[in-house]
Amino acid sequence: MATSPLKICAFQQAVTTDRDANMAAAVSAAHQAADAGARLLLLQELHAHPYFCQSIDNTHFRLAESIPGPTTETLGAVAKKHEMVIVAPLFEKRPSGIHHNTAVVLDSDGTLAGMYRKMHIPDDPGYYEKYYFTPGDLGFTPIDTAVGRLGVLICWDQWFPEAARLMALAGADILLYPTAIGWHPPDDEAERLRQRDAWVTIQRAHAIANNLPVISCNRTGFEADPSGALPGIEFWGSSFICGPQGEILALAPADKEAVLLADVDLARSREVRLQWPFFRDRRVDTYGDLGRLGRD
Repeated sequence: MATSPLKICAFQQAVTTDRDANMAAAVSAAHQAADAGARLLLLQELHAHPYFCQSIDNTHFRLAESIPGPTTETLGAVAKKHEMVIVAPLFEKRPSGIHHNTAVVLDSDGTLAGMYRKMHIPDDPGYYEKYYFTPGDLGFTPIDTAVGRLGVLICWDQWFPEAARLMALAGADILLYPTAIGWHPPDDEAERLRQRDAWVTIQRAHAIANNLPVISCNRTGFEADPSGALPGIEFWGSSFICGPQGEILALAPADKEAVLLADVDLARSREVRLQWPFFRDRRVDTYGDLGRLGRD
């Protein structure tokens, strides 16, 4: 594990329909982060493409790629050059013909340390992910890297405290949430504030409940619905990094790209767990109904 403090980075990006340009921006952000001393870089959900799940169109499956593939090759070389761990979400195509919303973890030597396949898949207007993605089959398993054990989760996963807790119980040092979330343009200002505040609050709560730092990396900018049926999404940016008591260490604006940097003290997580012993006081003997209630 890297020594504390660990400088980490989230690249909040406004994407275009040009994959090469989107990848070039991610590579440039990696260089900038490395120059600032970062050892860990998180990219946003499906970072190389527009958020195509706004509509149902089987031509979008052409965007999928294999692992290893173009993304792991390009960013693996960058990770190796800078001795940096890079977490890169992508649209995965498996030989069996199924597809996943996946994040690859490239270690500081450029090798593939592991990957996480999104477990919770939404199906709502503008977020038709069930059409494209099969739920993950790798479970909630942290990935060992040169900077520690990474608990990678993706977007919709961030609303489920069980996912964060399982990652923490399995030994994650940091929780990472690459995300694509935003407002529908008709939403009024009050509704926009409620939605974004809820999104920030739930993730800060995961940090607090599990005594772990959290990195949340979201898209920014407006993306039209390719079909024209819906008004598009105004991605609200606001990527942030917080510490193990939910304290905000760095916060990006809502409407601009940002290379967000912060120092995280991993040793402090262990100290906080001694002060706030949530894990000691869990009543696992009484939680059996979690797997039963709500299914009736």
